Amino acid sequence: MEIEEKLKRVFKYRWVIFTMLAFAYFFVYFHRLSLSVVANDLLSDFKTSASVMGLLGSMYFYCYAAMQLPSGLLSDSIGPRKVVSVSLLIAAIGSILFGFAPTIEIAFVGRIMVGLGVSVVFIPTMKILSQWYRVKEFAFMSGILNAVGGIGALGATWMLALMTGSFGWRLSFELIGVFTLLIVLLVWFFVRDKPDDMGWPSVVELDVKDGKTSKQSKQIPLLEGMKIVLKEKYFWPVAIWFFIDAGIFFGFGGLWGGPYLMDVYGLQRSEVGAILSMIAWGMIIGSPLTSFVSDKVLKSRKKTFMLYTSLLVALFIFLNIFPSGLPIGALYMIFFMLSVSASSIVVMGFTTTKELFPVEIVGTSVGSVNIFPFFGGAVFMPIMGKVLDLYPKSPDGAYSFEAYSTMLLILLATSIVALGCTFFMKETFPE
Repeated sequence: MEIEEKLKRVFKYRWVIFTMLAFAYFFVYFHRLSLSVVANDLLSDFKTSASVMGLLGSMYFYCYAAMQLPSGLLSDSIGPRKVVSVSLLIAAIGSILFGFAPTIEIAFVGRIMVGLGVSVVFIPTMKILSQWYRVKEFAFMSGILNAVGGIGALGATWMLALMTGSFGWRLSFELIGVFTLLIVLLVWFFVRDKPDDMGWPSVVELDVKDGKTSKQSKQIPLLEGMKIVLKEKYFWPVAIWFFIDAGIFFGFGGLWGGPYLMDVYGLQRSEVGAILSMIAWGMIIGSPLTSFVSDKVLKSRKKTFMLYTSLLVALFIFLNIFPSGLPIGALYMIFFMLSVSASSIVVMGFTTTKELFPVEIVGTSVGSVNIFPFFGGAVFMPIMGKVLDLYPKSPDGAYSFEAYSTMLLILLATSIVALGCTFFMKETFPE
């Protein structure tokens, strides 16, 4: 078979691979934000406190933060396809176990399994895509994958609200586990690490011919790369900003935003799911918009950080002035702006980190900074729960208006700290 014919097969088949991996990444984001819609149901069924619920939500993020560096090492040692397949299998079993959980302790085990499973999907997926797509195509495919993450967030809000209303939260998570098992089979049978595994030519060879990858990069050992990253003073403002920004987004948007809408506004689950779905639309629309603002309008990474974080501060100033009584349309806009200002901006976080360091340690630097957003989510969720527990509940089990007012004040204070971090960042926009 001629080389051109084999390349045509590669170009066609890689869309099959991307589709399978995109389904896998859908569930990564789905599980990341899934507890917000069902938080009140879990509180009622397990007869537990907001502090415990916050800790349950944080398990995902502790697992994700802990597994970022190991996921790269596992991909390099046993192959990314095997890593994705095994990790999704663990997540599927965890989701089913979570649905069947008779006690909060078993629910914790299920949630930990889900967190461990989905935490090692993203980096192996990036490795596989790097083998099937050329350098000039890779950024575009990464953008599509991020959009799929937004669709996963949409599923965790709007779709899960509909499922829970029809089947209950337990059967919903059991069905999600079964769907994930189907994705495991699709990944195992259809995905391959690189075209060479199917006897096809590598698309990377085309970049070598075009002169794009002919220069061999000097390999830097992991520990040496880690030292370079951690000694860079401009790394830390980005890392701390990531910790706070993601903590706010995951803590409020990913968990306590749902109970806030139910308890303060008295909304039904379907209405809450529709409002929280704006988080997904903020990601889908806001992520490419953020890149455009940085590259074409401001032509600055630092100014983009400052602009978006200022919007986040303004949002919480508004919520502290008007913590209740807002029209439904305003609530839709608030959660959309929360997603744009606190979630789509993370594109700049990874871009800035990449541009701070030599290309040889991009993986190490991005993997290192990616620990902080998930650590932020793990810390903020239970802290917000403890704040709510400081105030007495109403007879029907709802948290008080005063409790949520205190939580919103803390979110405002921490967003101001995040804004302060942006002033200490280094401008990395390429001249």
